[in-house]
Amino acid sequence: MNTSPSLSPVNANPAATAPRDHPCDAPIEALSIESIRAAAERIKDAVVRTPTMHSITLSQMTGAEIWLKFENLQFTAAYKERGALNALLLMDPERRARGVIAASAGNHSQGLSFHGRRLGVPVTIVMPRTTPTVKVMQTESVGGQVVLEGETFDEAYAHARKLEIELGLTFVHPFDDPDVASGQGTVALEMFEDAPDLDCIVTPIGGGGLISGMATVARALKPDMKVYGVQAALFPSMYAKIKGTEMPCSGDTLAEGIAVKYPGEFTSRVVADRVDDILLVDEAALEKAVSLLLQIEKTVVEGAGAAGLAAVLAHPEKFAGRKIGLVLCGGNIDTRLLANVLLRDLARSGRLARLRITLQDRPGSLYKVMSAFHEHNVNIIEIYHQRIFTNLPAKGLITDIECEARDREQLDALVQSLRTSGYVVNPVELD
Repeated sequence: MNTSPSLSPVNANPAATAPRDHPCDAPIEALSIESIRAAAERIKDAVVRTPTMHSITLSQMTGAEIWLKFENLQFTAAYKERGALNALLLMDPERRARGVIAASAGNHSQGLSFHGRRLGVPVTIVMPRTTPTVKVMQTESVGGQVVLEGETFDEAYAHARKLEIELGLTFVHPFDDPDVASGQGTVALEMFEDAPDLDCIVTPIGGGGLISGMATVARALKPDMKVYGVQAALFPSMYAKIKGTEMPCSGDTLAEGIAVKYPGEFTSRVVADRVDDILLVDEAALEKAVSLLLQIEKTVVEGAGAAGLAAVLAHPEKFAGRKIGLVLCGGNIDTRLLANVLLRDLARSGRLARLRITLQDRPGSLYKVMSAFHEHNVNIIEIYHQRIFTNLPAKGLITDIECEARDREQLDALVQSLRTSGYVVNPVELD
């Protein structure tokens, strides 16, 4: 990885060097500050120019100056529509008339479908059969024709490439295409206009389209700027490719928007040339970042959209004192999942807890325990008795009490009081 990259002379017309048939084969010079500026002019009247705002509270928490780019405020709630639109506008009329196709179960499908309908371009999206119904409905609601095929994304992708040939459609890749990456790079142009003093950006990486565009702008306008990518630790595909190592990519990550097993070929070359380093974040850090953004900034982001903040929180020594730009790249998160994330964060902070207490099965035992909760002003939410499935004597029982405290200190004081009174108390911890 080149930590002090310099841009070579570039061709301002990426279409001249990157045929739509094989965009991943294009040289990295096809993605340039000129191609990104051209994309910005091309799409400016059809996408939201989202704000970049300084977060006072997050800056105080992290010891860095944090600026947030609110791409979750796009119509489809994600930056993806920038690249999709740029690719559509660069196509000749004949290709547009025949229609386009993509494989996606996420934000790319909605961005392509929305702008395809607006431009009168037929859009077909192939999704795995396992795709949640809500994502199918969202894509159809903005104009996409959804085809369900295969049990995995790879099977859906293979079917999309098959239909591309059979139906004479144009495949629009979600990331491995200089036209798409040029559209994504317009995020950085706007961010740097609004926050010109930034000296560092931290950008989520899935397939690499967004960070390729962001890094290209950074190297052209601020060559000394630190450029970091961030991936979920469960899906370190770009990290492993750049580092030249093998790492497993699987698991249920909150950041499903960047859960990509195989990064782009074109974008991998750009990342290797223009990005300083890639950081990995675990699920707890992603959950904390999603929760903080809702609590502090009153904004809803998906797991991938919170990855940049998660990296800053997880590596405070690396970012202390820096002026950092973070892209909140998407806000499409299931409401039930968001509720779980918020409750789990409350549990980790000590504001919610489940205490497992061993009691004797006799009248008044539970009442005495309740008195301790009352004395410490800790609110009881639920009580669960367990008499049968336990290795305690027949006259013993286990009681799980879910409770709500002001903070961890108040909860710890309650636990200590119960133990002093002779109770066996074990908090049920989150992993």
